[in-house]
Amino acid sequence: MIPIINAEDTRMFAEAAEAPRAVAAQRDANHGQLQRISRVLRERQPRAVVTCARGSSDRAATFGRYLIETRAGVFTSSLAPSVSSVYAARRDLEGFVFLAISQSGQSPDLLASVEAARGAGAFVIALVNVEDSPLARIAHETLPLGVGPETSVAATKSYVASLAALLHLVGEWTEDPTLLQALAAAPDLLAEAWTLDWSPAVETLQDATNLYVIGRGLGLSVAQEAALKFKETCGLHAEAFSAAEVRHGPMALLRGGFPALLLSQRDETRASIDSLAADIVAYGGTLLLAGTRAPGALALPTVPAHPSLEPMLMIQSFYRMVNALAVARGHDPDRPPHLRKVTETV
Repeated sequence: MIPIINAEDTRMFAEAAEAPRAVAAQRDANHGQLQRISRVLRERQPRAVVTCARGSSDRAATFGRYLIETRAGVFTSSLAPSVSSVYAARRDLEGFVFLAISQSGQSPDLLASVEAARGAGAFVIALVNVEDSPLARIAHETLPLGVGPETSVAATKSYVASLAALLHLVGEWTEDPTLLQALAAAPDLLAEAWTLDWSPAVETLQDATNLYVIGRGLGLSVAQEAALKFKETCGLHAEAFSAAEVRHGPMALLRGGFPALLLSQRDETRASIDSLAADIVAYGGTLLLAGTRAPGALALPTVPAHPSLEPMLMIQSFYRMVNALAVARGHDPDRPPHLRKVTETV
């Protein structure tokens, strides 16, 4: 058993709790710079946006993809870093925006991708926490995440700050007052989300061996991030799926109490989420449900907000729960086995 008596003693707990302050500070610090970058984006009218990231930052990039495509109407796709770092493939990225996201800004494959993208004509924007990192030095523009030191291996506040920076970027780029108002409300709502009681999920999942985490659209990003955290902090095998993909095969496992965590924001995806929730219960799965309700499911409390903000609020509540779950399962969430804070992939 790990030598931690109280889940609130972990660095993961302390750092996740700092997210509201970090988001408020980031919004104020980046406001002028984002207005300038957004004017450049409107002038350039990019052909497409390419994202590049690893780990939790890549999960944040999924949020950016859905936000950019639904709000700015610009095609967005993820680039595999190995295309540059291993295959050394050449591409024409003239007229593209290249969006690199990283906490450390040090991974060699990410740096190789950014250098290749610059050489191929892309306009590179880096979202990075370490402001004097190699990534920050080679990007055309840098948006600091501004969360301060994050020493727990499990990223928390840097992921939330990445979502906030993407929300701010797209809000300014599209001059969308609803997104900017949502961002202004984020610090207080994140603080409220941190206080919500998701402890019934700890009781349900303490002895679990497998799990699905399901979201759709803007919520897919936090489903991916939650699945990653289940694996790295709890030793719990979790797979993330879009609600639209679960019916294409994975549904076969949802019987005999197989657990699923379903995350739902209040937007156009809600109807398909509700339909899937009803089916999971009917097929005999154990369903934990955040953001909506279904007969036979365990409802987890959420903070209602703008649909683009709700996924961020759900992951903040989730972080507190998964930290407690890790301790309950006999793991130290600050020291996952075989992992380091900075992963330098080639």
